[in-house]
Amino acid sequence: MIEQPKQMAIASPIYDVIIIGSGMASLSAACMLAHRLKLRVLILEQNFLPGGCTSAYPRKGYVFESGATTLVGLDEGMALKYLLQETGIEIKAWPLELGMQVHQGQHQINRYSTLNQWIEEVQKYFPHPKQADFWTLAQNISQKVWQTSLQQLSFPPTSFADLWRCVQEVSMSQISLLPYLFRTTADLLRKFELYEVPGFKNFVNEQLLITAQNHAEEVNALFGCTALCYTLQKNFYVEGGLINLVKPFVRFLEEANGQIVYRQKVLSIHKSSENYTLTTDKGQTYSARIVLSGIPLNNTLPLLKFENSYTKRLSSYLLESSELVGAFQMGVGFENFRDYDSIHHQIHLSQPLPLIGSKSIFLSLSHPQDFSRTRAENHRVASVSTHIHDPAKFMDLDKSPIEAAILDELDRRQLITAAHIRYVHSSGPSSWEHWTQRAHGSVGGYPQLKRIKPWQMKDARLDGEGLYICGDSTYPGQGIPGVTLSGLIAFQKIKQDHF
Repeated sequence: MIEQPKQMAIASPIYDVIIIGSGMASLSAACMLAHRLKLRVLILEQNFLPGGCTSAYPRKGYVFESGATTLVGLDEGMALKYLLQETGIEIKAWPLELGMQVHQGQHQINRYSTLNQWIEEVQKYFPHPKQADFWTLAQNISQKVWQTSLQQLSFPPTSFADLWRCVQEVSMSQISLLPYLFRTTADLLRKFELYEVPGFKNFVNEQLLITAQNHAEEVNALFGCTALCYTLQKNFYVEGGLINLVKPFVRFLEEANGQIVYRQKVLSIHKSSENYTLTTDKGQTYSARIVLSGIPLNNTLPLLKFENSYTKRLSSYLLESSELVGAFQMGVGFENFRDYDSIHHQIHLSQPLPLIGSKSIFLSLSHPQDFSRTRAENHRVASVSTHIHDPAKFMDLDKSPIEAAILDELDRRQLITAAHIRYVHSSGPSSWEHWTQRAHGSVGGYPQLKRIKPWQMKDARLDGEGLYICGDSTYPGQGIPGVTLSGLIAFQKIKQDHF
């Protein structure tokens, strides 16, 4: 079960770097700054547990995931794998034989992790002679994207030094990706004559919602192929839940002379000639010559109590609630009654959910060999989530009809039957906003939008001096692999600018 971290005393009022928030992006940057540059790093975390969207909470004898439930990124050439190799941090993760099962109509579609198996599977349900060509190209693009990501840690370029490094690292493989930045995933489906294949467009759209927060008409082909192929990466389960992905990074940081202070919500950032000063809701002040925000842009910009020519442009990067996505989440404790082919399931609904109109739900189960997330013998834990568009409109959501519809669907499909449920709770955008403090209760960062190309996304620099940002509302976006990469980019740009 979850133990609250011990509060560490503050050793010095001045640090080299102060980081706001302890999500995976923040922890990635913090560990690299402390390890590689030997800097004094302080993380200020508003919650009583680390991890942000990659955390957990105990309730009624069960441990529930607070946000993310799936783990990819441990393949060679991916940001998380690179970070683990650089730091020597070890994660106890179990590989999953089947990354996900998709329930669409009466079909149960297995998202196999090998390309040939997946092509054979997708042909059974969406037969078309060009399916193999599409998925072979998509996997090729996905692999090149991850390879490129670690070679281009100065991207997006916002200085001549960035641009020079990007040019130095460019390769023919990277150049071959450029056309896909100007086409949507829907364009690619049309090219392979798959757009009108019955049911396939809906399948793709609901899959894209998991990792790109948008549909094929909006997601560019580069991100779309990478998102669609995330189950073709190795999928893992962390014993005890993803909070145990976070804890080894916290221990590593503390052993490298870094610190985390919990229950300290940052209210303001002031700037003097030499330092930044942060004030928290507990009336504490902390100073550092470099500050890195690991919270979304929508939350970061209101903290700034100074302005320069750089910060004046930051509001253009903000997205309103109408362009963001929130979530309806449920935690279910149940008595184990069957074997499952996969612990992750996406269920496409025949009727949209009441009030919020969602067309699919995502179910993640605790691993059958993980006995640490429940006190009861032969019990398991499930996290259920679905998207809510424009979450600010749903702060006073009546959860009961949505909860009932989801439980009915799970029972009808015999995924979790009503007879075996022992505990249920649910939450909407207001609960998520309370837990993470994310504006509007948004989840998953900024959705991919056709009008915003990757080089137009916000990079790590906020004021052109010592203020930086990382996380899922900056390049490259959402997901554990994405935010880990954003932390590495922030580290690279801080190193480049100051050391």
